[in-house]
Amino acid sequence: MVYPGWKQFIAGVIAALGAVCLGACIGWSGPVESSYKEGKAGYKFTPNDDEWGWISSLLTLGGAAVCIPIGVIIGIIGRKLTMLILVIPYLLGWALIGFARNLIMIYLGRFIIGACGGSFCVTAPMYTTEVAEINKRGMMGCFFQLFLVHGILYSYIFGGFLKPNIVNLLCGILPIIFFITFIWMPESPVYLMQKGKTEKAEKAMKFLRGKDTDITAELNQMAEESKKEKVRMTEALYRKATLKGLFLSVSLMLFQQFTGINAIVFYSSQIFESANTGISPNLCTIILGIIMALSTVIAVFLIDRVGRKIILLICGLVMCVATLIMAGYYQWLQSKNVGWIAILTILIFIVAYSAGFGPVPWLLMAELFAEDAKTVAGSIAGTTNWLFAFCVTKLFPLCVNEFGEAVCFLFFAIMSLLAFLFILFLVPETKGKTLNEIQAGLA
Repeated sequence: MVYPGWKQFIAGVIAALGAVCLGACIGWSGPVESSYKEGKAGYKFTPNDDEWGWISSLLTLGGAAVCIPIGVIIGIIGRKLTMLILVIPYLLGWALIGFARNLIMIYLGRFIIGACGGSFCVTAPMYTTEVAEINKRGMMGCFFQLFLVHGILYSYIFGGFLKPNIVNLLCGILPIIFFITFIWMPESPVYLMQKGKTEKAEKAMKFLRGKDTDITAELNQMAEESKKEKVRMTEALYRKATLKGLFLSVSLMLFQQFTGINAIVFYSSQIFESANTGISPNLCTIILGIIMALSTVIAVFLIDRVGRKIILLICGLVMCVATLIMAGYYQWLQSKNVGWIAILTILIFIVAYSAGFGPVPWLLMAELFAEDAKTVAGSIAGTTNWLFAFCVTKLFPLCVNEFGEAVCFLFFAIMSLLAFLFILFLVPETKGKTLNEIQAGLA
């Protein structure tokens, strides 16, 4: 017998295609770096190390710039329409990169696609958790990260074997695929109920749960939530539960970035080359992308069984050990022809990150806030994530040049340990809890 609510998974998967678009943008800089810097990309200019650092990091700055405005927009025009409109600037950004005549065009293109990606980071997880049943929320909340890493793998594979202009084209068609598929999906029933569109909310729920499924309880809960006394956004943000949720969410975003993931992803080819592995850096990054994708699949199936907190604790410890080994490798073993240690350790780190610190902070961002504060509070958390990512991607190559790889990876190990302690003592478990139960626990 076919599960009657299977269409909610379809809606969640297609919404997460926006993450494929973002993942392709994130992974793009690693495999094409050498072609651009060596003048083999077909352009009349060749960026130096500092300029390439800006090309890589402007993506994250674009994401940071747009998260709060997009939080306001999705509360006004809805989740679906917002994501569909984002396709236009996405295409513009890739066109600027593909037809660049100077560095400014690439800078602008990277900033624009980063802004689109940042918008999806806020909107897609929110949409997915709003269309999901409570007992499927954890699994579906991981869809965004799952598709994000597949987007990274996509650009790793094509970037490793094709010319940059072809890679730009293949990345640029992804938003079109998203638009063609997502236009048929319903708007979030939570948003529709907030706007008083009860009939449309019921229609959307019938689509998502199956026409013969009893949706009365879910609709009543949405209606009850939407009928609560409206408060100003400032009042909603200053509630104890919202402030605590913001503290937890922002802290998790900090640990997600400062444990080193974007330093590894954005500069993967450079790291593997400096590790003297004896294997093609592009091949190493493709292997990295495959492991990242497979590990996130594990998280999708474990998140509603094991719980958010346990997964984060285990993964935090593994990441700490992995980055500590990398620090030791760069300090004492780099010249001893044991590059396999670097590859193995990075892959272990990627497994741990992809199973925990990749998907769970985004899922918790969508779970920790009440409906009247979710759009703006979630946007603030998303903004801090992108700002932290900008700091890491811009400063990592500079810190490597100044202090060496060993010190950088030691810093990541310390941050992983701090993340473990923070989660152990402060982060609540949200598995299987309703919105009201989560808010009561934070109050």
